[in-house]
Amino acid sequence: MPSGSLQSAEPEDVPLVASIDVGTTSSRVILFNIQGQEVSKHQIEYSTSASKERFASVGARRFSVDSSTAAGTAMSNGSPKSTAGSSTVSQPIFSAEGIAIEATEYLEIEDFDRPSRPTLSFPQPGWVECDPLGILAHVLQCFAANLISMDSVNGDRVSANLPPYRIQCIGIANMRETTLVWSKKTGAPIVDYGIVWNDTRNSGIVTEKRNSTPQELQDHLRAKTGLPLYSTYFSCSKLRWLLDNEPKVRDAYEAGDLMFGTVDTWLIYHLTTNHAFVSDITNASRTGFMNLDTLDYDDELLKYWDISRDKIHMPKIVSSSEYYGDFSVPECVKSKLTSVAWSLLCDFMERTPAVPIQGCLGDQSASLVGQLAFKPGAAKCTYGTGCFLLYNTGKKKLISSHGALTTFGYWFPHLEDEEHAQPHFALEGSVAVAGAVVQWLRDNLRLIPKAEDIGPLASRVSDSGGVVFVPAFSGLFAPYWDASARATIMGMSQHTTSSHLARAAVEGVCFQARAILKAMSSDAAGEGAKDRDFLEDVVDGTYEKAPLSVLAVDGGMSKSKEVMQIQADILGPCVKVRTSASSECTALGAGIAAALAYEKREDRRLWKDLKDVKRWIMYGGEESAGKIKETGGSSQSRTFRSQSEDNDRRRKWKLWEAAIERCRGWADIMNDGMGTMQNGTAAAKNV
Repeated sequence: MPSGSLQSAEPEDVPLVASIDVGTTSSRVILFNIQGQEVSKHQIEYSTSASKERFASVGARRFSVDSSTAAGTAMSNGSPKSTAGSSTVSQPIFSAEGIAIEATEYLEIEDFDRPSRPTLSFPQPGWVECDPLGILAHVLQCFAANLISMDSVNGDRVSANLPPYRIQCIGIANMRETTLVWSKKTGAPIVDYGIVWNDTRNSGIVTEKRNSTPQELQDHLRAKTGLPLYSTYFSCSKLRWLLDNEPKVRDAYEAGDLMFGTVDTWLIYHLTTNHAFVSDITNASRTGFMNLDTLDYDDELLKYWDISRDKIHMPKIVSSSEYYGDFSVPECVKSKLTSVAWSLLCDFMERTPAVPIQGCLGDQSASLVGQLAFKPGAAKCTYGTGCFLLYNTGKKKLISSHGALTTFGYWFPHLEDEEHAQPHFALEGSVAVAGAVVQWLRDNLRLIPKAEDIGPLASRVSDSGGVVFVPAFSGLFAPYWDASARATIMGMSQHTTSSHLARAAVEGVCFQARAILKAMSSDAAGEGAKDRDFLEDVVDGTYEKAPLSVLAVDGGMSKSKEVMQIQADILGPCVKVRTSASSECTALGAGIAAALAYEKREDRRLWKDLKDVKRWIMYGGEESAGKIKETGGSSQSRTFRSQSEDNDRRRKWKLWEAAIERCRGWADIMNDGMGTMQNGTAAAKNV
């Protein structure tokens, strides 16, 4: 059923949007209502090759779908047990943000004892692989769990004379750049793994390319892709590695049977009745094959990576919000699902009208949308293990002169507003260490028992007491780009306490975010703005309006009001910090994309346009925050504004910049020092 007609839908139901969110360490499915609230949620945390070995002797608790309850029954070593009284794993599992996780009614920890390969594997140092069929099965298992939850809730709603919930459409958010290859003839993976975005096995390929490519050509190709050629992140060099190192992949390529795609393409292909072979622009723009101007694959880029368009099937590049196909359940994962889940999903697939999959965004772009950062000049920052910052530049494509990447934020072509119906670009920058420094303080220094204690500890002091902490454990990302920098703590005295160290660590993350936003503001302002600090621009004694006005934040550290106030103080009065209205803004972003995909405005039963999205999610259906106060409602979003004094804030920024200079190149110096020391030892032995 093409997007455009819902006449057969029951008018007395309440529409929901289902969002599939596939991350690096887990998959989840969430059902959202018109206010962006979670009606139902189920998540599976992946097993890994490391965790499988670690837990081999202790087993793991697993929740499976049962026909009578959404939570399911606890299982240990495959034997059903009552959830109450079941023993938990003796060692905790930690998420990517360093947060201890355990099974709950909506979170399932994948069984470590299953005979098949784990969903996430680390076969060699620097190698990270995922199981494509495992991810697909997890998505469907989560979807089935939500169907059970919704059915249970609907029973209560009907008993209370309330209209039942009904899933109207489906959106997908996914980890980007992860590279998968499968057979056109069978639909099965050519090799039983995909190469995950943070895998570095292709480092030799990109190094060779960098060394053999003239700078002029590098700049030319970067202007087409918005990406650096020398990064191991992007799909182009991962595909090249597969062709060079996997005979099965090479054979399929030569036979014209090779299909290439990222996680979004893999999911949409297998979850639609028509096997839609597509990739939205936010994902396609991360492959290294797409031209940002033409919105299509570029022959020069394909030739650069020695890829023949005639020998490989590449997905059609489409918008983030349009009809891709109707939901389907693939036979290839039937054996991986419970019988109850399979039956439920097949029944759902046969529903009339069929439920379309029609929204797709790469995870960081989905977060930008879920943060409602729709206006050019708005930015979002996700505080996870590291920080990911996206700056909305609207219809304007900017190639950064400060090390940021150029990517797409979203494309909603069916909106009536011509401005917002066009593809929206974004600048992207990342901080290597954010939540990881909190984990380090907790696990290595034992300064805090839980990650959430960092804010209260840091706020016990009004400042860091002159201490500056540059958390460059594995180098510095944008805008410094120094892989040999190392973490440094400066300015300590006998007066220094654990609170000063905690505050300096938090400030170190916030200063790096400020450095990226400063660079992006300069990029947005254009030529002649290189040496200006738009976060500190004062004209006639008042602050000039900066290119950046709002920083929308989400992720682990954003939940601490103390940390977010520190971030606002470091940014200064030009920028306000706004927390997300939803704790699951990445999944919510994909849901928004799906709900806005209908060509006819009257078919958009959740939200009509972006203004309507903000009105319902931010203000509960009211027109403004003022109305919320009048009606006694509330928005989950919170805004932080700078309370810092100008001179004090600028002094601290100068200290930060001085600390950055002192930590640069430390690994190189250390390696040179080790070499000198070894030479000296050898010389002494000779004497």
